[in-house]
Amino acid sequence: MRARLILQMLNDDSEIVATDTVADLVKVTKRPEDLGLSLSEAKTLLAKLQQVMVETQVESWLSENRDRDGRRLRSKGSYPVTFHTLFGDVRLKSPRYYLPRAEGANGPATISPLRELIPDHIAPERLYLETRWASLVPYAAAAELLADVLSIDCGANATTVRQHALRAARRIERELTEERVSFMQDACPHDWMNLPIPDGRIVIGLDGGYIRDRDNRKKNFELIVGRSLPDDGDPRYIGFVQGHDRKPQRRILDHLKKQGVQANQDITFITDGGEEVRSLAEMIAPASEHVLDWFHVTMRITVLRQFAQGLENYDEQAGQDLLEGLRKIKWHLWHGNGYRAREEIAELQFDAEALETGYPNMRKFLTTISEFRSYIASNNASLINYGERYRSGERISSAFVEATVNAVISKRFAKKQQMQWSKVGAHLLLQTRTQTLDGSLRSTFRKWYPGMSNDNHEYRETARAA
Repeated sequence: MRARLILQMLNDDSEIVATDTVADLVKVTKRPEDLGLSLSEAKTLLAKLQQVMVETQVESWLSENRDRDGRRLRSKGSYPVTFHTLFGDVRLKSPRYYLPRAEGANGPATISPLRELIPDHIAPERLYLETRWASLVPYAAAAELLADVLSIDCGANATTVRQHALRAARRIERELTEERVSFMQDACPHDWMNLPIPDGRIVIGLDGGYIRDRDNRKKNFELIVGRSLPDDGDPRYIGFVQGHDRKPQRRILDHLKKQGVQANQDITFITDGGEEVRSLAEMIAPASEHVLDWFHVTMRITVLRQFAQGLENYDEQAGQDLLEGLRKIKWHLWHGNGYRAREEIAELQFDAEALETGYPNMRKFLTTISEFRSYIASNNASLINYGERYRSGERISSAFVEATVNAVISKRFAKKQQMQWSKVGAHLLLQTRTQTLDGSLRSTFRKWYPGMSNDNHEYRETARAA
């Protein structure tokens, strides 16, 4: 059996402008694998079809855009360009035309119209898929995946995928709003009264993670990632490299605005109490609050309990007294009584320093108590009544942020990959990875390229509507 596929291209008047044989196949039916098209045949067919379609479309577009001020431009040869598409790399001739010369003009003498049509030499859908998969898996794996299933026989290597993905990330960076650090900047508080009633509270968790520094392999640098959870709306991720991003509050503010957050909306920041992340939450909005994560508080108390239990083996009464003191500290913190908690911590430190014991870890115990005292003192304004808020069903822990760190950083930047990163490369990849994970990358590309579509996505939307 033979199958011949012929492509006919018609203009707007339904006149045939091009006819080409796309494929001429010989099919022998003896086994299941003989049925239909093989992957290799499908790739060849799509690559040929794409080549013919793009060439015909470009030729038609160039003929319609060759006039300038009512005059037909004279040709000055052409030069080859490659248009990277999902179904192969299409080789094209980009013509150059002489521009009419006016007296005293110092402008260019020639023009290449095709640069206007394909300035980046890559189809938006291919750029989207490369950006999406490069955000999920290593660049080499993304290139191999695309080459396995699409008609991409050349150009699909790790370097190309990386360059394309970071190009999209740079465009996202350029679209950040103007320099602002809070909703209150250049705004009149009286105008807040005219704002509509917000939908509800939004909770934002921020935390940090470390990855290997490519430029100094003995050191790591910190990434700040977070997740915002509105009462009514989809959650969103945010991420940046601490120190590389000089205006992180602008990024957070832009992130909130994209979720429709208003100046009069209640915003709760939950962090581990670190100085870096705590400073990010300051002065963002007039109705915002910063909450010290209960998980990190109890984690530090647990470490102190382990030291006290070890002391109990050397001095039973002293160990029991210190354990009782820790129980009181935790009780006061749970009920939001920061004043009494700080008093109990000071008393605990005084009693521990007064002990004369042979406990070998006593010095470490005293150091940990001192650090805990400083930790609670520096985060005193972020202590809340955790018990009351917990009984009200509100969040008191940044456990969801710990999961965010694992999803955003560990699975792509660290742990299994064991890679070194530059600060620029990590920061840019974070911008596309966060949007890929929360599903907003497609809407970003649709804003850039309104005519871009994806059959799978459109099918899901149609099925959902049905």
